Amino acid sequence: MHKSGFVNILGKPNVGKSTLMNALLGEKLSIITPKAQTTRHRILGIANDDDYQIVFSDTPGIIKPGYKLQEHMMSFVQSAMEDADLFILVTEVDDDFKDEKILNKLQKTDVPVLLLINKIDLASQDQVVAKCEQWKRDFPSFMVLPISALNNFNLDQVMNKILEIIPENPPYFPKDELTDRPMRFFIAEIVREKILLNYQKEIPYSVEVAVEEYKEEVKIVRIRCVIFVARDSQKGIIIGHKGSALKRIGTQARKDIEEFVGKQVFIDLHVKVSKNWRDDDLQLGRFGYR
Repeated sequence: MHKSGFVNILGKPNVGKSTLMNALLGEKLSIITPKAQTTRHRILGIANDDDYQIVFSDTPGIIKPGYKLQEHMMSFVQSAMEDADLFILVTEVDDDFKDEKILNKLQKTDVPVLLLINKIDLASQDQVVAKCEQWKRDFPSFMVLPISALNNFNLDQVMNKILEIIPENPPYFPKDELTDRPMRFFIAEIVREKILLNYQKEIPYSVEVAVEEYKEEVKIVRIRCVIFVARDSQKGIIIGHKGSALKRIGTQARKDIEEFVGKQVFIDLHVKVSKNWRDDDLQLGRFGYR
């Protein structure tokens, strides 16, 4: 008997969706930072074993869109509402998820919903118990489980629940595949993660990264990346005094990319201004927001 299924992970920004998927996969596919809206795309992560294949889907945090980029991000969430064998809704102890549109959809669907209360290591036991009881009372059809994705607490129970629920099916993807995304996507995401971690305020949200060249040689991988910003003033901030800030990003990204590709890496970073790309459908399409 072989089981295969699609498990789509939903929730507000910063509740730990990406940390959860990475922990369940045992691989870092989704970038993680303390900033909201770190995840912009829908990213598939595939967990394979002899008798199962679980196709996880990490989605952007659910927000009210303020510009076209965010509208595209929310369209990825909507697409994730349509093709699951199991929904995982991730919340926190002090997070009252109040998106009525999403909650109504989840209540009306025939697809099982596993509600995970994450980051319980940051709360007292009484708070965790009270929050579990509240969710069970308000949404009796949801399966409720407290977890800490960061500390791997109760993730074995999450996997057991998933394997109980997903149907008997042959694998949807070849068993040696970990994701549906190409290498260039993850390289760009690693660079963007370092920008999120190193810059404050509006800068990280005004940046997109494109890999223009990826050459794999015998002993080294040569990569050319372009960091796009929305305004001229942001270009100077990204580069820093005598290029110091850009050099720091490159060094940090190179280390992670070398670990990801398993080879020595040479990375060449450039910064270009792409005026108001977040509200330009043509540019958003070029960056993969379709």
